[in-house]
Amino acid sequence: MPEEHVIRALAALAQSHRLRIFRLLVVAGLDGLTPGALAEALGLPAATLSFHLKELSNAGLLSQERLGRNLVYRADFAQMNSLLAYLSENCCQGQDCLQPKPLDCGC
Repeated sequence: MPEEHVIRALAALAQSHRLRIFRLLVVAGLDGLTPGALAEALGLPAATLSFHLKELSNAGLLSQERLGRNLVYRADFAQMNSLLAYLSENCCQGQDCLQPKPLDCGC
């Protein structure tokens, strides 16, 4: 994934409403959600939701499909996986990653 796409995707997700929208769409899977269902779940006005959906779409994180009279939005899992792969590409310098040690809380 080109760096400019990574920056655009991370910038789009760096806003609380957009992050919540994207996470809901990931949970919805391939069924996706309509704007009405998203607005109801998040308590967002239609205009606000529309703005955030446009930003996520422009970042390549969402797909949109018209089904009859409804629009259905879905997370673009290929883009999400490309972003995650980019972020972890050189994880631990090619060595097996170690699990973080639990914090010693003194219990």
